[in-house]
Amino acid sequence: MDRRVLGAWAGMIGPALFVATFTLLGWIRPDYNAYAMLVSELALGPWGWIQCVNFIVCGVMCVMFARGIAVEFQEGRASVAGPLLLTIIGYGLLLSGFFLMDPVNTPAAQRTLHGKLHDFFGGVPFSLSPVSCFVFMRRFHADPKWRSLQWWTLAVGFTPAAALVVLLFIRMQMATPNPFAQWNGLIQRMVLIPYLAWQFYFAAGLHTRNPSSARVSADDRTLASSAI
Repeated sequence: MDRRVLGAWAGMIGPALFVATFTLLGWIRPDYNAYAMLVSELALGPWGWIQCVNFIVCGVMCVMFARGIAVEFQEGRASVAGPLLLTIIGYGLLLSGFFLMDPVNTPAAQRTLHGKLHDFFGGVPFSLSPVSCFVFMRRFHADPKWRSLQWWTLAVGFTPAAALVVLLFIRMQMATPNPFAQWNGLIQRMVLIPYLAWQFYFAAGLHTRNPSSARVSADDRTLASSAI
């Protein structure tokens, strides 16, 4: 299968499956509050292994999507930095699935190695997701074939960036009373969901703009005309 086609499908399936899985897990756990609790906290309770696998699968899909984008953008703006950023984001998601986070209120002196590694690898996608949007924004602005994505890409880049700043502030203030802490999960989802929706739409665009897809559509039209 063409790497663009495979990458496009991975870019659509990965984000959709990731969001659907952590949403469903949150619904079936009576002790879980999606507004207040982080997505990674789903790995600490019942069926936690499902969320760990969810991180790994989404990471693999993101890396495959990056490979498809690398084939599509072989030269010009974002041809190197864009796929590279998506690859790093994918590996960050993948590796974070192998390490459980520590409970949110764990004192710094009691934090475990696996908790620190989860925070490190899990922080990579959050930090780089706005950056990747701004990198691809430059390509979309200059490339008529992709120009329809430019303003949405810009908006998605700014939204997670603002939410990320708030989330980092909250995490830094965990040791003191913080009225925003009750919105941890909501703010994190304001980073995750818009970015994953953008990736899904980007992948859908890759699929529709793929030359093999265009040939299939042309062949279908030819067959239909012949039948008439």
